[in-house]
Amino acid sequence: MKTGMICLAAGALCGIAYAGTSVGPDVIVGDVSDMSNYGGVGGIHAYSLGTVSCNVGNEVVDWIDGTNRHPVIGQTIYRLLDGRLEQMGQSWLKHGFAALNGSLCGSCQSTGFDSLGIGCSDPYGSGLNGQQSNLGTKTEVNAYTGLFLWPFGGSGTGGNAIFKRIQVKDTDLNQAGQWFGGAQYVTLDDAQAGNQNNNSSWRPLTHNGFTLNVTSFTRREQAPIYAWKEMDPQVDLQQVFVPGEGMFNLATRVYDNGDGTWRYEYALHNQTSDRSADSFSVPAVGVDLTNIGFHDVDYHSGDPYDLTDWSDAQGGGAITWSAADAGTNTNALRWGTMYNFWFTANTPPTTGDVTIHLFKAGTPASITATTVVPSTGQAGCNVADIAAPFGVLDLADVQAFIAGFVGGDLIADMNGDNILDLADVQLFISNFVAGCP
Repeated sequence: MKTGMICLAAGALCGIAYAGTSVGPDVIVGDVSDMSNYGGVGGIHAYSLGTVSCNVGNEVVDWIDGTNRHPVIGQTIYRLLDGRLEQMGQSWLKHGFAALNGSLCGSCQSTGFDSLGIGCSDPYGSGLNGQQSNLGTKTEVNAYTGLFLWPFGGSGTGGNAIFKRIQVKDTDLNQAGQWFGGAQYVTLDDAQAGNQNNNSSWRPLTHNGFTLNVTSFTRREQAPIYAWKEMDPQVDLQQVFVPGEGMFNLATRVYDNGDGTWRYEYALHNQTSDRSADSFSVPAVGVDLTNIGFHDVDYHSGDPYDLTDWSDAQGGGAITWSAADAGTNTNALRWGTMYNFWFTANTPPTTGDVTIHLFKAGTPASITATTVVPSTGQAGCNVADIAAPFGVLDLADVQAFIAGFVGGDLIADMNGDNILDLADVQLFISNFVAGCP
């Protein structure tokens, strides 16, 4: 039987699932049901989203309170403004405690409170999902394996209205745009069955000052990054898998500025990768880049992760954004979050590979995805030709190399290994001496 939600003519956008068609336990967000607004503290407003889960698998889903065999629920808010989709806020994780076994998703084979039956649904209103005492830190959860610590850390209410709930800055809420709410479930048995990559759904929100509310209908089994593709079909959107591990979603859009330049927009969403990402590279050979930017979403309420923005550098025929090294607390692109990268280039788009470097050790160290990138511009005659005028090796190239090497700019990275060392000095000298053909 089809899920019970009515999607009208837009049914394809709902990500409709069929109860009992997945192998093993398979929990999805069947509905982003409602929204609570909690007011503001210190220039930040807080929200929570209600969720109704559905088990579309052919086995029950564990929902056992007092253990780590129950779902945790993350909530997020996104905004599309001026052709850029950004994540504006995220919550801590609601810990599930009992399943009511309803029928939103079709025929329900009801079980007890400790499991969600085949075809059954379970509602958590926004008030429950915003209950601060039952919100645990995201830092303890592996979205790929479904494992998390129990008892969870970060208990307590914190004493104010915004603690651990979805937090959005007032300066962002003061801008219009199109707004969206998202939710994602993570649970152990679902992940063990290999069903962790369909556990995120989203829904449009109305926006009136600091008040947000749900509207339209829930797009099931789609991460909120899919909202950009729905609003703009020219967005290139694809899933990018880490071998033997989790999944990223990559969205790309290029806008022709009409003046001989193009604006390149990239949004990278980590859905389930525990290895996470700490750098993102786009090829840019012989390309003049301006208006380079980055956007992330803040952790809060005592989570230890560094909040330093990723820095950008050009070198080795690419532009690369990298997280500052803060050890285990590095501002890596972790599961359930999305980061943005953009620039203006003087060459039109073509097809090429972008590189996602993974934060946690493993094989492979990085993955690639084929998408839209700038076409090659006026390239130098060899790797030492890094400053205009290209085609000539002169003092400008020496000065650019010295400044880059001393300043830590990857323009001086002659061998493209993202490390500035003696090998780069030797390679620059040998190529400079060799001269241009």
